[in-house]
Amino acid sequence: MKTHYELLYADAGSKGPDLEVRAPYDDALIATVETADEAAAERAMATAHGLFRDRDAWLSPAERLDVLENAAAIIESRAEALAVEAAREGGKPLIDSRVEVARAIDGVNLCIEALRTQAGTEIPMRMNPGSMNRLAFTRHEPIGVVVAVSAFNHPLNLIVHQVAPAIAVGCPVIVKPANLTPLACMSFVKIMHEAGLPPEWCQAGPTATRQVGEMMVTDRRTAFFSFIGSAGVGWSLRAKLAPGTRCALEHGGAAPVIVAADADLDDVLPLLAKGGFYHAGQVCVSVQRVFAHDSIAREVATRLAELAGRMTIGDPTKAETEVGPLIRHGEVDRVEQWVTEATDGGAELVAGGKRISDSCYECTVLLDPPDDAKVSTAEIFGPVVCVYSYSDMDDAIDRANSLPVAFQAAVCTRDLDTALRAYQRLDASAVMVNDHTAFRVDWMPFAGLRESGHGVGGIHHTMLDMQIEKMMVVRSKEL
Repeated sequence: MKTHYELLYADAGSKGPDLEVRAPYDDALIATVETADEAAAERAMATAHGLFRDRDAWLSPAERLDVLENAAAIIESRAEALAVEAAREGGKPLIDSRVEVARAIDGVNLCIEALRTQAGTEIPMRMNPGSMNRLAFTRHEPIGVVVAVSAFNHPLNLIVHQVAPAIAVGCPVIVKPANLTPLACMSFVKIMHEAGLPPEWCQAGPTATRQVGEMMVTDRRTAFFSFIGSAGVGWSLRAKLAPGTRCALEHGGAAPVIVAADADLDDVLPLLAKGGFYHAGQVCVSVQRVFAHDSIAREVATRLAELAGRMTIGDPTKAETEVGPLIRHGEVDRVEQWVTEATDGGAELVAGGKRISDSCYECTVLLDPPDDAKVSTAEIFGPVVCVYSYSDMDDAIDRANSLPVAFQAAVCTRDLDTALRAYQRLDASAVMVNDHTAFRVDWMPFAGLRESGHGVGGIHHTMLDMQIEKMMVVRSKEL
């Protein structure tokens, strides 16, 4: 049975055509969602900007805390329904979608924690004759209207990372979810309204066209632009921002792992398999390129293949499923083409390499693909892990660093010096030791380097980005 979702704009008026949302696994129609046309987008921007300009209408910290606390409780009470919804619309298996909902609750709670603890600073005065009789300190204020554009692969938690910080710091926010997975976003925003947030403070919905979304992003009234998605779109939009608009961009990568000859394979290989095939590889920091010492490279590939072969692939709403579908049927075609190109170029197919259905692809392991193959040079965003043999670790690190993307990386070794050498030399914002590249907790910094992004994610960091630090200097003869 399909559900209809109304556009969550305050005073939307006219609207665009309804968007059909289909399950990636079987293409079943699961919902229709109203979209915003140009006139609705303009009204949304005017509403948000008007709220921000009226300082008497700003929500107090106590009011924002109350909303966030209520929202966390509501999400917890509906956790299973939200997990099933996210699994169905996005294809992430239910076992992992349940984790996503738990992270969403934690994300809201992190906003509460940060709101209670983030504070300004005192700037030293009375240090010279010119600063005598003065006291200086800073406070935080909301930056202004936030426009957020999100991706499909974590349909609830990404929205939490973009929207909850804006609400926490007092910014009016307009969010455009991915057209493929808007339902979790619409559910989250409705929960925020139910929790006591006046609807005009958080408006949400897909746009009728990409141009309508771009109009809001590039509007001079947008103070902060939050983007999660492809590098091509993100950098293009950044180039069109109005003067003064700040932004954060989170794109993808082709995460490298260095596996030293002394690595504990029993310990790390299950983690690398999870990091590579989790959500069918559709994660911006999925394990993709594993550089293994040539004394163990074949063993690494063979054992990863064995682990891949044991994974249950299929309907993401079933509890036993470990790997779900790709988000579009066309993505199965693309992954198949990339794997064929690699094997035609000399890669050894150790596992997988076949489509299971129109929506699912086998967990695939390739040994020594060509360095110029697409699987070696671009983000696969599919269930494919490549293993490359090396004899010299510094050479492996150079190969790992050779792409224009850089995000999270990993090194697997029992030797501290080896771990530290890799940490210092890998181009990455984070290096995991004896863990997979997709490890993340929501209070840590999360940042893509070079073409992989701009700015730093993570709840606390995003809240700081969405505020200005405003200084007051007081002159008094009593100081």
